[in-house]
Amino acid sequence: MSGPEAIPERHDVRAEALPDALLDGDRPVVLRGVVGHWPMVQAARAGAASAAEYLRGFLRPDAAPVVATVGPPEIRGRFFYNDDLRGFNFRREHVPLDVVLRTLLREAASAAPPSIYVASTTVDTWLPGFRSDNPIGFGPRDPLASIWIGNRSRIAAHQDVPDNLACVVAGRRRVTLFPPGQLRNLYIGPLDLTPAGQPISLVDFAAPDLQRFPRFAEAMRHAMVAELDPGDAILIPSMWWHHMEGLADFNVLVNYWWRQSPARMDTPMNALMLALMTVRDLPPAQREIWRDVFDHYVFGADADTAGHIPEAARGLLAPLDDELARRLRTRLLQRLNR
Repeated sequence: MSGPEAIPERHDVRAEALPDALLDGDRPVVLRGVVGHWPMVQAARAGAASAAEYLRGFLRPDAAPVVATVGPPEIRGRFFYNDDLRGFNFRREHVPLDVVLRTLLREAASAAPPSIYVASTTVDTWLPGFRSDNPIGFGPRDPLASIWIGNRSRIAAHQDVPDNLACVVAGRRRVTLFPPGQLRNLYIGPLDLTPAGQPISLVDFAAPDLQRFPRFAEAMRHAMVAELDPGDAILIPSMWWHHMEGLADFNVLVNYWWRQSPARMDTPMNALMLALMTVRDLPPAQREIWRDVFDHYVFGADADTAGHIPEAARGLLAPLDDELARRLRTRLLQRLNR
């Protein structure tokens, strides 16, 4: 199985004004040192205790608990399914963020600590003021900022619909990426029961079983990898598969999600779910007909698709705006609730 290639890097990007061409791109890139000047990164370079103390400075006394994902030492940071894929090898607890920070610092000295991971926690809700103290420029975009805190972890390869800028601010991360077209070779698990909301690869990257997952060797021929230190960031374009590893006893990542589409657009995953219910099990000949219908109205849609219909009569075939999207959503709900 051939090894992955390095993710392309840039050393010239300033956090104050990230280039539009970079943020709108469809290829991953590592931005070395782009947030190295952040106070959070400076605190982390002084040690895990300093990083935790810096985060505590933004905690609200009345803040709600965060959701901590906790697994026994034997999972070694691989938050995953149980043996029959009908449950998980971890539990979730609601605890104050300060308790999480103190626990991580205490367990850092343990030879076999529990696996602890606070995932995708909204920065503005739990750490108000953090963003203004650690600014980054996205131009007209208004991304959602989330923080990820934990010890050593291995998060299975998955996709996200939004574009993603992930900034390592404490500890170290290894990121392994695959182009979207590697879906078949990554052996994706259930669509509905998932560890964190997104379908994941069932392959253990630390010990891939090529007898059970032989096509994973082909996926690795397309893989790209980078190791990130505090201050480094990586741009992960929409729908690129990414496997994330926390390599230190105390890791903090801040990421930003945004979409290059109007807010009225729903997630395409909903369309996939409906297609599974309405198209997948049709007789083969009928399924091919619907493939042509989708190509005509969706994947190959252009000015000619509805060009023969007067503009005022195009209905759902007109360009979508907020009002038309609301009408379409109402119509779908009425049909689904029959």
